[in-house]
Amino acid sequence: MTAREKIAVVGAGSWGTALAIHLGRAGHDVCLWGRDAALVEEIVAARSNPRYLSGLTLPELVIPTADLVEALDDTACIVFAVPSHGLRAVVSAAAPWIDRRAIIVSATKGLENDSHLRMSQVIDEETASARRVVVVSGPSFAAEVATGLPTAVLAASSDTAAAAYVQDRFRGPAFRLYVSDDVAGVEIGAALKNVIAIAAGVVEGIGLGHNAMAALITRGLAEISRLACAEGGRRETLAGLSGLGDLVLTCTSDLSRNRYVGVELGRGRSLLDILSGMRMVAEGVRTTNAALALGERHGIELPIASEMSAVLENRRSPREGVEALMGRRQRAEADR
Repeated sequence: MTAREKIAVVGAGSWGTALAIHLGRAGHDVCLWGRDAALVEEIVAARSNPRYLSGLTLPELVIPTADLVEALDDTACIVFAVPSHGLRAVVSAAAPWIDRRAIIVSATKGLENDSHLRMSQVIDEETASARRVVVVSGPSFAAEVATGLPTAVLAASSDTAAAAYVQDRFRGPAFRLYVSDDVAGVEIGAALKNVIAIAAGVVEGIGLGHNAMAALITRGLAEISRLACAEGGRRETLAGLSGLGDLVLTCTSDLSRNRYVGVELGRGRSLLDILSGMRMVAEGVRTTNAALALGERHGIELPIASEMSAVLENRRSPREGVEALMGRRQRAEADR
């Protein structure tokens, strides 16, 4: 039987709440921290998260709080589940209160805008590389995890013992974890799939058909793999859960926020109009230009990301972006 631990989940959005529900259901004492005190009060009163994950009751072992120090007190494991653009500030605020023996879990997908760092690298910088960090990633919609539907993800870390700890403590009857030491491959797969999902939504929104969707996902995976390998990842990692698995899920499901952005762009709505009506973050919008900058740093071509950047910035229409991709010089499929 898995040992009972006190685990802090930092971030009370849909993903943080889903993980808190799962971990509480698995028998752990969970402190769910939210920055917005009013939201935390709503969660306490309703025993659910009405803004981000309504209709799902928090287990008794989940205690919501707006006090970060309280959340981190005597905690064996801290899960960061905040949007990528807010991660550095939250980790910086939390760092003085994190026990040096605690394991940090990054459940955030994306790249930092200015530095173009992966999320585990941001955590390393803000904790002076003094903590053991595990990345949890894979095809996993928050609502399905919270509902208890079968889900498989990766626990990736350069620290084998830390990855095994998370694999053991996070496991549940419908939640299975595999371990990996390819942190770079897992994080690039997690970040870039959101960019490709916007493109997949564009294909859907314009009505370009199944052939185009299959081509987009396949070439998107090749694009992600190139950047992952340049970052030190392994190509085979991208054929697994955090690459192909997450990519297929995000590109094909109506639950995908990034796909939704692309669909609405394809139907003619402006990006500002789309985002103004969304409560939750579509990470791919921010990740696109960060990925291009990282690709430029490595001398890696990212044609789909490049066209999506042009579409998001209104330099091309969605249809023009697709036409530009189709008009590129033909070449061998395999990268040389």
